[in-house]
Amino acid sequence: MPVEFLGIAATNEGSEVTSRSGASFDKEYTLRLARAHQDYGWDRVLFAYGSGSPDPSPAAAYIAARTETLQILVAHRPNVSYPTFAAKTFATLDRISDGRLAVHFITGGNDHEQRREGDFLTKDERYARTREAIQIIKKAWTSHEPFDHEGTHYRFNDFVSDTFPVQQPHPRVSFGGSSPAAYAAGGAEADIYCLWGEPLAETAEQIESVKAAARAAGRTDTPRIQVAFRPVIAPTEELAWEKAHRTLDRIKARRAGAPPARRHPLTNPENSGSQRLLRVAARSERHDRALWTPTAAETGGAGNSTALVGTPETVAQALLDYYDLGVEILSARGYDLLDDAIDFGRQVIPIVREEVAKRDASQQADRPAP
Repeated sequence: MPVEFLGIAATNEGSEVTSRSGASFDKEYTLRLARAHQDYGWDRVLFAYGSGSPDPSPAAAYIAARTETLQILVAHRPNVSYPTFAAKTFATLDRISDGRLAVHFITGGNDHEQRREGDFLTKDERYARTREAIQIIKKAWTSHEPFDHEGTHYRFNDFVSDTFPVQQPHPRVSFGGSSPAAYAAGGAEADIYCLWGEPLAETAEQIESVKAAARAAGRTDTPRIQVAFRPVIAPTEELAWEKAHRTLDRIKARRAGAPPARRHPLTNPENSGSQRLLRVAARSERHDRALWTPTAAETGGAGNSTALVGTPETVAQALLDYYDLGVEILSARGYDLLDDAIDFGRQVIPIVREEVAKRDASQQADRPAP
């Protein structure tokens, strides 16, 4: 089973532990970070979406034109553009990148953040809209004949695009969420289903929920599973844990200095994924081989926030534990974005790839001859 690594395509050096030094879109830093991922063995990077952040699509086009092999995952909220427009945008990006694009559809887990850009639907309504938007975009990517659409959230007549993606039948669709509505929408439409880093037992339960949703939607295949972590690595276990606690202190200091309007609420998050992370953190600081939760607790379970702590070998083995559950895409993002991307690429990715190759070779040898 193949394994892929997803990193972050940040547009500046700011993170939970440090303030950015310049503009929100720093061209030189964005390119340097992307090239570091390409040079050190990563498969793709994510251009994330935020209501006040740089638009991920032109940022992705900038990187696609200046890299050769790095694949690109662009986050998209369906409320910010009409599906026919979005389909053309992403088809154009796939052309610019020579077929290196995937699209991550974000339904939105926080009402306040969604309303910043005029989205006042309920959470369940947003999931229904996302599913409808994905269906339209897929059809726009593949239909060479004009078509009409009349749905709950979108209506149009006689649309046909003259811009089609390089990838056939279309770029991969990525989706995430931890609620029944999310499983239903993503299980039906996604090529990749994204989860945040929970303990192995909870991750296995979520994978089964995704598979069940795919079966309920009538699919004969299932989405590939992606799980995201924040790696904290050092040459020894002792140094790694010292680094982890320094990182937590830096997160606390950074949060204390942030303007009140930009502080993520630490309690009672609206989205199921953050609620799950906080429950895991309340149960114990450490889980399984290397999973550490205080970083999630300190940030209110905001997104990818659970850490894997240890030597490169320990973190690699922890990632392989998830691979053995059926996770094919491993997402990792350090706190010092550039240095951590290089260190992880040099020290962790080769171990995981080597062990995956051994597993694949063993499975191949065990198969009976035809």
